[in-house]
Order: sequence, then structure tokens, then C-alpha cells
Amino acid sequence: MSDELLYEKKGHIAYITINRPQALNSMNKAVWEGIIKAWEDVRDDINIWVAIVSAAGEKAFCAGQDLKEMGEWMSIPEAERPPFPIPEINPMKGLWVPKPFIAAINGICTGGGLEFAMACDLRIASENARMGLAEVKQGLMAGNSGTQKLIRLVPFGPALEMLMTGDFIDAQTALRSGLVNKVVPQAELMQAAEELAIRICSCAPLSVQGCKEAAYRGIEVPLAEGLKVEAAVMAKIGASEDAKEGPRAFAEKRKPEWKGK
Repeated sequence: MSDELLYEKKGHIAYITINRPQALNSMNKAVWEGIIKAWEDVRDDINIWVAIVSAAGEKAFCAGQDLKEMGEWMSIPEAERPPFPIPEINPMKGLWVPKPFIAAINGICTGGGLEFAMACDLRIASENARMGLAEVKQGLMAGNSGTQKLIRLVPFGPALEMLMTGDFIDAQTALRSGLVNKVVPQAELMQAAEELAIRICSCAPLSVQGCKEAAYRGIEVPLAEGLKVEAAVMAKIGASEDAKEGPRAFAEKRKPEWKGK
């Protein structure tokens, strides 16, 4: 991976960090390539149960797509252009990973940066965070899942206002609207994300993944169909080794030893 996208593992937690603070952590080709590889590794590594997504520096989580790189791409004659800088299959759409991702949002989080944060399952923001989808002010629109994810995370009216004005909201407004789960001081951001990750890791990993799968699939269908999805996922979890370990550990008055199997 490029040094512009850092990836490391500690215990059962993976850390994904955009490392372009000099460019407000905007997403260029190297960052995108690193993100795809990191997401796939989290998916495939049985020992990773949770991932934390963050960014270097204090000014920005991610200012979206690198517009300089995008402009250079658009200046190439259409018949000679390489593939579009944003991969067609990415965490915002198409790249499904059943494991939970936590976004630790600091500073500016706009455009593709907010879409990236919304691709995560849980979001913690620092007090200085400012979030928005400003594409309409650039003659574009939030077209990498932004219009669809935002209306599923916050009430429809406020979501439309953000989409159609391109205005930013602060961390407390994001908290009230449900866009983020928690707001903490800047200095406590990573600590809060890690504490949440540790709480999740104390639970059976396959059970956590089953909850994510059932919830995401269920929100797209009527309740009756969602209950069928839940039952199917529950049957799969119930056949796991961890489903036997949980009750056994309880009976023996000890902490369960999860295997993710």
C-alpha cells in the first residue's frame, strides 16, 4: 500500500488511516487503491473483528475526491482517458464486508469524505467536525451513494436540505440528527473509537456480523420479509461453535473464548 493510506492491525482491530493531511486527506488514486485493499483484507482476515477508519492531522477527516487529480483526468481526451479515478466497486457501493467499521471523524468531512464515513457502520465525531455534501455548489451531486445513504441515516427533510444546499452541519447537529453516534473532544477521538471497538470485540464476532447482515438486508424490505432474513441469519449463527461457547461460558462463570467459527 502507498504511505498515503496506512493500514495496520492490533489484536482483533484493524486501523485504516488516510494520510494526506497536506491535501485535507482528499482521495486520490493511491488512497482509493489502499482503501479497496484494506476493506478486502478486513473481510478476508478471520482474526480481524472490527476496523477503525480515521485520518491524519486535525484539520480534516476527508475533503472528498482530489479535484486536482480529477481535473487532470478530465483534461485528457475522452478516447485516451484511463479508468475513472473512483473505482466502480468500492466501500460506498458494492464492496460488502460483514464486519463493523467505525469512522473517527475530525475536522472537515465533505463530499466523498462524508460518503466514506457513511460507508462505515458507526461514526464518532470530534467537536471540531463539520460535515456536508457540497457537490451541488460545484455543479455536481453526491453520486457515490451520498443521496441514498444520507436519507437512510437522518430524517428525510434535513437530509434533503443538506443535499440541496451543500451546507455543512456541525458535530452536535450531526449527533441530534443521528448521523453520528457520539461527539467527543478532539484529543479523545481515537480513544473513544477504540473503546467502542473493544466493546464490540467482547461480543461473539459472528453474532456481530449476523446483526449487521440482518439489519442492512432487513432495512431494504418489508417487515415480513425482514423477519425471514433474520431467521435465516440466526439459523446460520446458531450452528456456529461460538453459539455453543457462549452458554457454556455463562454456566461455568467465565468469560467466553470466541473463535469466530
